[in-house]
Amino acid sequence: MSTEERTGPSGLGRRGFLRGAALTGAGLAAGGAAAPASDTAASAAPATTAVAPFHGPRQQSVTAAPRRTTVFTSFDVTAEGRAGLADLLRTLTDRARFLTSGGTPDPVGITAPPADSGVLGGRLPSGALAVTVGVGASLFDDRFGLGTLRPRRLTTMPAFPDDDLRPEWCHGDLSLHLHADDTDTVLHALRDIARHTRGGMQVRWRLDGFSGPPRPSGTPRNLFGFKDGIANPETTSAREMDRLVWVGRGTGEPQWTAGGSYQVVRLIRMLVEFWDRVSLSEQERMFGRSRESGAPLDGDAEHDIPKYADDPKGDVIPLDAHIRLANPRTPATGGQRILRRAYNYDRGMDGNGNLDMGLLFSCYQQDPARQFEAVQRRLAGEPLADYVSPFGGGYFFALPGVRDTADWYGRALLT
Repeated sequence: MSTEERTGPSGLGRRGFLRGAALTGAGLAAGGAAAPASDTAASAAPATTAVAPFHGPRQQSVTAAPRRTTVFTSFDVTAEGRAGLADLLRTLTDRARFLTSGGTPDPVGITAPPADSGVLGGRLPSGALAVTVGVGASLFDDRFGLGTLRPRRLTTMPAFPDDDLRPEWCHGDLSLHLHADDTDTVLHALRDIARHTRGGMQVRWRLDGFSGPPRPSGTPRNLFGFKDGIANPETTSAREMDRLVWVGRGTGEPQWTAGGSYQVVRLIRMLVEFWDRVSLSEQERMFGRSRESGAPLDGDAEHDIPKYADDPKGDVIPLDAHIRLANPRTPATGGQRILRRAYNYDRGMDGNGNLDMGLLFSCYQQDPARQFEAVQRRLAGEPLADYVSPFGGGYFFALPGVRDTADWYGRALLT
């Protein structure tokens, strides 16, 4: 790419030009609810087995494969005092347990409002929904007396060099991630939880997303047309998950955190109309992969390992390619891998008539500074940054699991 291509004759950087053309006056839409995901992308056949078991020492929804449709919501807690927070989390647990287990709602009197919205019919399906609950750094302020119990590495998400963060789309006291194979399943769950927790928490921001089916096979694609999440660690390996994802005992963390994981959420607008004008060869060099197969540019199949040692000058896979910066595959960076969970989103158009779509990115790790932030620092200024605009998200701590019917989210934190 020439200097003029990157800077332009007027001296305005291409990143500034692209973002200015796409975002000036658009406002990225106000915070709050976004348009639901398209049914076309979320119309997979119902799951035949549970998305993720609800009970256990960890939230197994963290490692469960992404389903076809999702809702990610951040909440501000409005409950008063520690007892009010405990009641809120018990209620949230009860609803999540019922919504994931399925069954028929308890009958109510003939003059009372219906016990359920009826969106899914009279009986809820079993095992069709996964729920993940996390807590943000702001929950550990002086409202609930939890300051000394804050997970050591839980902070407010900073702004990174290529970000255009909007405050109304950032942070929150609680995070709620719902995913299933059908749009009505996640929307039903969100309405149910909002109804039963009204007065205890209020939506701060929400984004709906979807994951397409493999096309034609393998890892699903993002809205740039590339396969997304090929290099994830193996979730069936307990050793890998204990090394990279789950917080364990003896790590200097508060005792209650064992079995949890740090959750990073990033809302990333993709400037698709500009991306679609870039040559395929340049797109592939920016990613470091073939768009069609997902293979690294020096390989044949999506799961082939790039041979960086054989390409020290970046003649095949450029030194600033996304995959090379994100995962250099050196001994020093092996412990920086993250468990990536990404969905596409589509919010229609902005105020300028530009398509408003992108990536709802989340990832899990033991230590955001050692893992996510280390990767983010390497990615700063990468060529791909010209075509994306991160505008929201936050850092959360995914709570330890609900062990049994007597347990509830955050019990070890609050008792």
